[in-house]
Amino acid sequence: MTENAASSVGPLVTGAEIARLAGVTRAAVSNWRRRYGDFPAPTGGAANSPLYALAEVQEWLDKQRKGQEVSPEVELWQAMRAVYGEQMVVGLAQVAAVLAGEAGSLLPDDIETRVQVLARTESPVDLVNGLTERFLDSARRAGSDQVTPERVVRAVRHFAPQLSPDATVFDPACGTGVLLLSIASATGMRWCGQEMDADSARFAQLRADLLGRSGVRVVAGDSLRADEWLDLKADLVVCDPPAGVTEWGREELLLDSRWELGTPSKAEGELAWLQHAYAHTAPGGQVLMVMPASVAYRKAGRRIRAELVRRGIVRQMIALPPGTATSHALPVHLWCLQRPESAGGAESIHTVRMVDLTDNSPDGSLEPRPDQVADVPLIELLDDVIDLTPGSHLRSRHRDYPGEYATLREQLEGQIRRLAALLPELASGGGPGTLDSATTSVADLARAGLVAYDGPEPVSASEQLDTDYLQGFLRNSANARRSTSASGTYRFDAKGSRIPRMGIDEQRRYGSAFRALSAFEEGMRKVDELSRQLAEVARDGLATGALAPEE
Repeated sequence: MTENAASSVGPLVTGAEIARLAGVTRAAVSNWRRRYGDFPAPTGGAANSPLYALAEVQEWLDKQRKGQEVSPEVELWQAMRAVYGEQMVVGLAQVAAVLAGEAGSLLPDDIETRVQVLARTESPVDLVNGLTERFLDSARRAGSDQVTPERVVRAVRHFAPQLSPDATVFDPACGTGVLLLSIASATGMRWCGQEMDADSARFAQLRADLLGRSGVRVVAGDSLRADEWLDLKADLVVCDPPAGVTEWGREELLLDSRWELGTPSKAEGELAWLQHAYAHTAPGGQVLMVMPASVAYRKAGRRIRAELVRRGIVRQMIALPPGTATSHALPVHLWCLQRPESAGGAESIHTVRMVDLTDNSPDGSLEPRPDQVADVPLIELLDDVIDLTPGSHLRSRHRDYPGEYATLREQLEGQIRRLAALLPELASGGGPGTLDSATTSVADLARAGLVAYDGPEPVSASEQLDTDYLQGFLRNSANARRSTSASGTYRFDAKGSRIPRMGIDEQRRYGSAFRALSAFEEGMRKVDELSRQLAEVARDGLATGALAPEE
């Protein structure tokens, strides 16, 4: 749907916004769409996120007596959606500019009139906060990475250090300022930010001004390529940087002085942002960095991780609960760094605290249980991999090796004892080739309606044929070779496969033997898996000191 077509039907609303208008759940709106043939048809959006004309929705709700009075703020938001669509941050910045009293408004007349009317009854702060909340809510529900998710903000605030009243906080990729402005609030503090998107940077600054945060200054620009805060040394740097971006400027920044821990590869843009943040940290200052979990173990970043550990810079690694980053399904970590007070400060740092919250609810407590925390010596981290994933270090420390070893050994011994009983009793037959003279093809059996293909292997479709007998002969060497490709893939070949002709009683006797062999093979697979697990537990238990050989 074109912009002109959208404007011709007026403001558009999502299903979630209809739910808010009617005071019901989104599930109720979905139910209305299915049950009522006169429910308004979508006039825009995508198949999985349709948009509806607000006027048509209001008319339908009134007719069904399901509607509520629409507030002027909701009408303003819907009008802005119709004009700005995916560029809502532009509209928010322009509204904030009008509320801040800037001359030369760029708002459409209809929207500016609505803003002015609302400003007579609401404070500019309340109005801009209300619009901001609607924007953040819609961005999060859409899975947008345009704003830092609320759960990530909560986690950063929880693990942020106590700051002095005159501290400086910096966010080099601050977006609309959600994370930056959430960190503390004291009269003498400074909050500095930089954001590549000029509209987001402008909105962050205007919102801070309206909130009366005089110590906030946000500038526009690419922090990596055009750092606007060259001399800044902050007490705390917070950042939720762009993830998975390879075009971050490596070629033009190869000799940059910020890479004191090593030059990041093109694929490790997150480690470029991390070193940029660290470069702006004062002695004793800290960094809280939101990172994809893969940055903790990827091979390309091994050298930089080693330097972080070796110099005592990385103090804590926190694996956040699944679902914390609502814009994507990837797990995220919070990297907590600290610049030593002096060049020799690393000598007093002997461990890195590992915190694994991946078993927790994303909306639950962020305080770790004792079994979710481990202080790992630096020497253990400085191996060939330099894996900083909390879970990989906690499992070995809180694992019950003696209990696991005893349980697995008991299971293995029991399985071995059962194996012999699974083998069928087999006597001498008539010799090789005895059954070859009277055979029939599976294709003929299928044409006669005796075989059905309900899965990867044929099964009996008649009381004249035993399934175990059928499948047992199909797995013999000759038939298996016909059905196995050169790459080792097994796919049943109905044309070439043949089985002996026997009466049903004889079939069942053979079928019973084949069934016992299948059970034996399954038992052997379990023995193999238990053997692997047992050897792994024993080896790791001996290596960590949790197990010891008997005298």
